[in-house]
Amino acid sequence: MQQRPIGDRTVSAIGLGEMPLSIEGRPDRRQAIATIHASLDAGVTIIDTADAYSLGVHEHGHGEELVAEALAAYPGPTDDVLVATKGGHRRPGDGSWTVHGDPAYVKEACEASLKRLGVEAIGLYQYHRPDPTVPWAESVGALADLLDEGKILMAGVSNANVARIDEAQQVLGGRLVSVQNEFSPRFRSSEGELEHCERLGIAFIPWSPLGGIGNADDIQRDHPAFAEVAAEVGASPQQVTLAWMLAKGSRVIPIPGSSRPETAIASPAAAGISLTPEQVSRLDAS
Repeated sequence: MQQRPIGDRTVSAIGLGEMPLSIEGRPDRRQAIATIHASLDAGVTIIDTADAYSLGVHEHGHGEELVAEALAAYPGPTDDVLVATKGGHRRPGDGSWTVHGDPAYVKEACEASLKRLGVEAIGLYQYHRPDPTVPWAESVGALADLLDEGKILMAGVSNANVARIDEAQQVLGGRLVSVQNEFSPRFRSSEGELEHCERLGIAFIPWSPLGGIGNADDIQRDHPAFAEVAAEVGASPQQVTLAWMLAKGSRVIPIPGSSRPETAIASPAAAGISLTPEQVSRLDAS
């Protein structure tokens, strides 16, 4: 599969978003692990999760534990798999999300993630979402401390605008390697952040690249150009969506979610689709 740089690592151009395997509507554990294994079989070497991916505080860390279990049970090598996790969110158990950007909490969350993942250092740790009650620089400063302490190997931020990206880069002393924002055919307000990351030479990781859980089939209805191009290249509209994102920048690494082995295999195949500049322009305008 096509490869992309992230910090000092090289990973598959398309990763796996683990969230659908841990929140509402998730499959049983056997299918969830089979889905992760299918993704690895397809060449995926970056798995995105978070401590808050769960049904509530009673099982906080479900997603990380699932990833750790799947990697331990995988029959093939996993040394090249980068696990990216996040801290700074919690789920009360009523379907909502709460933000927690206090530096002490972020560090505490990282310690818990280390134990759940069973590692001495987390490959990529990202601050999940800005907390309006805590200065951004203080929250990101916790990542700087974790880097200095060797508890995380790379640091990133999520749901950040251009100004926050620049501030994070300053706080981290130039060590910011990734920005994870929502981006899809229906949600394009992060295009400026994508372009900014390209200029800075850091990874831009679109979450919900196919429109979110249960919305992937809406692409061809709401954005017919993706279906038209799909017919031209012999692929699905969802695969064309991922190929379009890859064509938008050399540092873009989409992480589509999957809850079935079939989709976990289909998504990475999009890295092999070549779109012409005319097709990309048509999709941009869709």
